[in-house]
Amino acid sequence: MKMPIYISGMGIYSAIGNDPASVLDALKNGRTGIGKIHQLETIHKNDYVAGEINFTDSALEELAGTKECRTTLLGLLAARQAVKNAFDDGRLPTRTGFINSTTVGGITRAEKIYKQYFETNIDTPIIGSYLSGEGTQFIAKDLGVSKYVTTISTACSSAANAIITACRLIQSGQLDCVIAGGVDALSKFTFNGFNTLMILDKDWCKPFDNQRKGLNLGEGGAYLVLESEKSLKARHGKPLAIISGYGNANDAYHQTASSPEGIGATNAIKNALNQAGLSPEKIDYINAHGTGTPNNDASECAAMTNVFGNTVPAFSSTKAFTGHTLAASASIEAVISLLSLQNGLIFPSLNISEFMTDTTCRPVVALQEGKNLQHVMSNSFGFGGNCASLIFSKI
Repeated sequence: MKMPIYISGMGIYSAIGNDPASVLDALKNGRTGIGKIHQLETIHKNDYVAGEINFTDSALEELAGTKECRTTLLGLLAARQAVKNAFDDGRLPTRTGFINSTTVGGITRAEKIYKQYFETNIDTPIIGSYLSGEGTQFIAKDLGVSKYVTTISTACSSAANAIITACRLIQSGQLDCVIAGGVDALSKFTFNGFNTLMILDKDWCKPFDNQRKGLNLGEGGAYLVLESEKSLKARHGKPLAIISGYGNANDAYHQTASSPEGIGATNAIKNALNQAGLSPEKIDYINAHGTGTPNNDASECAAMTNVFGNTVPAFSSTKAFTGHTLAASASIEAVISLLSLQNGLIFPSLNISEFMTDTTCRPVVALQEGKNLQHVMSNSFGFGGNCASLIFSKI
């Protein structure tokens, strides 16, 4: 990689913790955040489980000190945390950008008055707040970022592509620092949509299990602070790790399914390795996308086999901890990948009772400690064939 990107801060709000320390504790102790639905008002609340954050909207407003939709509040809290983690004094470099990603935006608020809007034709700004960029602009203003602000929405790879875009802007010399990641809150819209697709599991999801039935939805937000070496040295900052490689590609197979051969995922992984200048055997652990759907897990195993052959690195999916957080999943799993790298830990795939019979890939099923990890890969593969892979490396 011609110019490594330094990670100087991270922040996270998720079903298993609202800061890196609590998330690490949950992962080490096998404590899932998936359970009965309490916050989201949905007719499905007694039929499904989900990875909810245990705060009401009003509690989040109190924490954030402002009234906004749930998606924006979660993003705001996680982004503030990332900035505080990187900058003790809160002062950002002049050429700082903010790249957010989301799939639902402010629909969590707009859907509450949807029927009323069409029945009475009321004029309300709430309807306009569902736009993805509304929350992005609000968070950027709160952080004091105006140099470059944008929103990316490529389904479940959104946050990975936000991070990739941030890397490219820094490498091209356009920015010195970028806060990048994603956020999504649970909504009726996504619950009903995924239910219609018949890919929700009513019980705990079990990625890479032979009897997997589907995914559990989740919510949360996470952000990384990315900096150039020049920016970091100028302020005597302390890096957490580097992004040594990244790659994205499109499967171009189906709107909601991955190709059986894992073509897009294969290309994304290869692109990340090539850019990092790493051979496949240098990857010590893969935080897999691993949604728990029959199609996704089989396709991802095919892709890993395409690249790594019969020596696929240790891999697992942490979505049985957090739920599938859609646009936020790649940034939440980026934080988890960093925690793995920093602490020499490989986190397990939960709920495995029978390995997949149509592949030789075998996920890690118990916590592995004391590992000398140098390079960790994180995969994110979304609807529309949007595939992305990131590589995090020790300095």
